[in-house]
Amino acid sequence: MEKNGPLTMKDIAREFGISVATVSRALKDSPRISEERRKAIQAYAREHNFYPNAIGEALRHSRVMPQKIIGVIVPEFTHYYFSSILKGIEGAASARGYNIMVATSDEKYEREARICDTFHRYKVCGVIVSQAKDTRNYDHYQKLIDAGIPMVFYDRICTGVNASRVVVDDYMGAYNAVTHLIETGCQRIAFYGSPMQLEISKNRFNGYKDALLKHGMAIDESIVRLCDNRSDAEAITPEILTLDHRPDGFFAVNDDTAIGILYTCKRAGLRVPEDISICGFTNGQRAIACDPMLTTVEQRGHRVGEEAAEILMDKVEGLTPIDKVEKRIVRTRLIIRGTTK
Repeated sequence: MEKNGPLTMKDIAREFGISVATVSRALKDSPRISEERRKAIQAYAREHNFYPNAIGEALRHSRVMPQKIIGVIVPEFTHYYFSSILKGIEGAASARGYNIMVATSDEKYEREARICDTFHRYKVCGVIVSQAKDTRNYDHYQKLIDAGIPMVFYDRICTGVNASRVVVDDYMGAYNAVTHLIETGCQRIAFYGSPMQLEISKNRFNGYKDALLKHGMAIDESIVRLCDNRSDAEAITPEILTLDHRPDGFFAVNDDTAIGILYTCKRAGLRVPEDISICGFTNGQRAIACDPMLTTVEQRGHRVGEEAAEILMDKVEGLTPIDKVEKRIVRTRLIIRGTTK
């Protein structure tokens, strides 16, 4: 059966020469339908990526009008940056009459794939997502796109699918931060980053690397580490500080990691910034709650969320073609505080 849009129960009924009510019962595994017929209908539905509209079922006997719902996937709720993005998405969506359905992948591929499957079944009008750290298979994203559900990536984009995305200028943010460290006297700067399959990690590392090269400084792999959270920073940094030629500056992929470095240095009896300078990347509330306050790159998460929501809603409403790929970059700025000279 050739069909341009998403499959409906009416389409399945036509394919099998039965009523829509019979299709509905079969998909609910009703014993009123023979097992052979149930399995045939269910297999056909799976093959064509069809799921009953759970929201429609819930509202069928209700006087409440169905809402326009956007599915949002957040890697984790505890990170200030993601919560600020979520606030931006919700604000922009609410202004145009949309609600959001939010789920967290907890940085796990399997959970992320299940969430996408749930969003598909609940017939969300679009999905806004930041990729989990260990996601390397993108079939669950492509499945939504193939079903005609618009998708927008934010922060951690997926290069494996052709979809719109909103990111901050990770490269220039890192380049400017490391340049500041160099210009304030640092001669040996360590880099703590996220897994390199993530585009944000590549871009921030390239900004770090190019700032060093621009100033005639060599890249020392011994002080480039995979480390993107506070606990790992507190575990890794003591060994770095015992090197014969220890770093006099650190650039970290996020504020939590930078704060882990800060307190490890202080416990080691080093003065910040007199002995060691530290720069993070986020500018969340924790950046001003530490002592000294953290120099960091401001990501403007609220604006990222607004931009992602606007792109998605324009596609849903037909204001822009659903297959048009938009790439927007939100500028960063360096916030200089007490952890650098």
